[in-house]
Amino acid sequence: MILPIIAYGNPVLKKKCQEIPKDYKRLDELISNMWETMYASSGVGLAAPQIGLSIRIFIVDTSPFSDDTKLGINERNKLSDFKKVFINPELIPVSNEFNTFNEGCLSIPDVREDVVRENEIFIKYYDENFIKNELKLDGLRARVVQHEFDHIQGVLFTDKLSAFKKKLIKGKLNNISKGKVKSDYLMSFYKK
Repeated sequence: MILPIIAYGNPVLKKKCQEIPKDYKRLDELISNMWETMYASSGVGLAAPQIGLSIRIFIVDTSPFSDDTKLGINERNKLSDFKKVFINPELIPVSNEFNTFNEGCLSIPDVREDVVRENEIFIKYYDENFIKNELKLDGLRARVVQHEFDHIQGVLFTDKLSAFKKKLIKGKLNNISKGKVKSDYLMSFYKK
């Protein structure tokens, strides 16, 4: 089932999420709905707060990036089959190298900005079968995972911008929070 994407301005996007117990009811259905919602929204990642749930789960499928000819063939190959469910993740930066990339977010339509992130990370997480996994990631895979991990920490990519950049996009963010934005996908706007 396609669920509405929670828009900027809803407090659920700013909360640190709770861990998911192994016996979480209808987890398979939730994950299926998240995939359907993400694909219907043309996203490469989706975190539970973006569908109104304050729990520690996100999904990632970087395959749309594998068509980007500006990327090297090795990077494109890594991106083509990187599709994962992350439950109760722990993220650890492992390098002092950073990179900048123009990011957007389904919860913040029509806003894109350059964001600096760690180039390499280590992540421990449970998959959809509650099997513990560990991964070392770099490049765009690391970036997408960090973006989604931030969501379950109550952090948006706009929080990482300079005060000057935040000032420049303040009007757009206010409009989104008031529902004054067009989107190609189903959205839910917060009513105070």
